[in-house]
Amino acid sequence: MLDAAKRCCERWGVQKVTIDDIATDAGVSRATLYRLFPGGKDVLFDALRLRELEDFFTRMSADIDGHADLETLLVRMVVAATRELRDDRHLALMLAAEPGETLSQLTVAGIPRIVHVASQFLVPLVEQYLPRRQSVQIVEVLSRLVISYFLAPSDVVDFGDTASARHFVRTFLPAYIPAHTLAHTPAHTPVLTRS
Repeated sequence: MLDAAKRCCERWGVQKVTIDDIATDAGVSRATLYRLFPGGKDVLFDALRLRELEDFFTRMSADIDGHADLETLLVRMVVAATRELRDDRHLALMLAAEPGETLSQLTVAGIPRIVHVASQFLVPLVEQYLPRRQSVQIVEVLSRLVISYFLAPSDVVDFGDTASARHFVRTFLPAYIPAHTLAHTPAHTPVLTRS
């Protein structure tokens, strides 16, 4: 049913899709849909958003395995998240079809949910290097930054580029990164050319 809701959103947009559309696409009755999602469309869409976030962070987690130090972990997190956002076909369709609703779910309305799910997936990894409180803070800050740079790309910082992300982490996150956790790679300022 969540897959059907996703397909219907891509077809007609969140505002126009109805419970009947989703039930028909899923091959279930309207009553079955309401039984599983008692609040109707809003509850179903909340469940879909949560599932999409969990899928996003599951895919992202696969790209950050094998880190040797905190700096490398943070860089991989930023790069993997940015690339996932850029490659997300459903997100691109929704931004084109319903920019207001989609932007709301990436910013004001959705940020608490995004940070919560990001914390569930990423804080345990960061906690290998930092105390819990710092781990929670850095995951929240990086989540907000990745979304911001995704929505409003910069000519100065490209979180999808490893060298640029590493330079950002080294320059702007030193308060979170004890010296002994830094990677032993030369720091340099990358020259960015966005395509």
